[in-house]
Amino acid sequence: MPTRMHTRMQRDELTAWLRLLATPGVGNQSARRLLAAFGLPQQIFEQSLGALQACVSSRQAQALLEEPAGLWKMVDQTVQWLELPAGNPNMPARAIVTLGDPGYPAKLLATEDPPLLLYLEGARPLLEKNGGLEAASQQCLAIVGSRNPTPQGRENARQFAKALRESGLTIVSGLALGVDASAHEGALAADVQPPSATTIAVVGTGLDQVYPRVHQDLALRIAHSGILVSEYPLGTPPLAANFPKRNRIISGLSLGTLVVEAAVASGSLITARMASEQGREVFAIPGSIHAPQSRGCHALLRQGAKLVESAQDVLEELQMKKHPQVVGAESTAQLELIRDDAMARLSDAQKDLLNVIGFDSMGLDGLVARTGWDAATLQVMLLELELADFVARMPGGLYQRLASS
Repeated sequence: MPTRMHTRMQRDELTAWLRLLATPGVGNQSARRLLAAFGLPQQIFEQSLGALQACVSSRQAQALLEEPAGLWKMVDQTVQWLELPAGNPNMPARAIVTLGDPGYPAKLLATEDPPLLLYLEGARPLLEKNGGLEAASQQCLAIVGSRNPTPQGRENARQFAKALRESGLTIVSGLALGVDASAHEGALAADVQPPSATTIAVVGTGLDQVYPRVHQDLALRIAHSGILVSEYPLGTPPLAANFPKRNRIISGLSLGTLVVEAAVASGSLITARMASEQGREVFAIPGSIHAPQSRGCHALLRQGAKLVESAQDVLEELQMKKHPQVVGAESTAQLELIRDDAMARLSDAQKDLLNVIGFDSMGLDGLVARTGWDAATLQVMLLELELADFVARMPGGLYQRLASS
């Protein structure tokens, strides 16, 4: 579907799709059965009650013959949303793709429950000239994880996303707090040349709103260099049931899913399960046995997920060559020299404290017991190490040594 409605037929086609989606009691599975039997939605609504009953229940067939409440308001709202960027070249482009469009992603189409229709907002070169979402999603990796990650988890998500984006993978995530946001940020920070998509955000609301609200700026930056995706009509609020459901799109667009940190009962594990059911790779980063955020990843590893310690582990599993833009041996050596120089400037006591902390999170009382130093002295040293990016402060009065130290 082009961004601008040029003809009456195009508006009629959009109306038929929206009507099919809005018909009470007709879900994706029934709608796909109707499309397989009759063709485009316009043809569905031309059928008799008897013909419809051959495909769906009597109740569904009757509902299809009745115009859904609020249909024309939905159509007008959608057309206005599509046409708004036409007069403003500085705005991201907008589009809608349906199951029958060539721009519909083939990987997603091959899944068990592909959405009938996708709303898109993104960079103009991606949506208008470059094959749409199908072209932009050719080489994608999903990165998901906890909404409340550890500082190291947040940094892992960012660094993995940046390195993998620079190796040629487009990063897909869900615009949620925590790991999702860090993954999008890492992809946006990657040193890559347009017009390839930096990152794709699959959201659980209509594209006329952003959830959470604190991600307004992040969503706008994604729309200017990547793509925002939703299966939900404009005006759809952040309903709790929509977020687990949208996870099948995150995994369905991707060659694999990398879980950075996750609790045992979390949406990230739902995404990983869906990826596995779709025949896609599942990767997990191990963590501390004491951290609740690591237990989901460890559960995935016990179930056969690929253990990941570096971006190269992912690339090798996906049989992709390391892109020249990924940090190479020379750059890595420079980073190590910088870190070694910073370590050299630490006092012996600060180095000893880092060794005591290890890579598990610890509270002040535990550090007092291990070191024998008083709390006041430890607080000063911890602040100094935090300012030097060797230690991160965590909720609950805990401290965690960062892996780069």
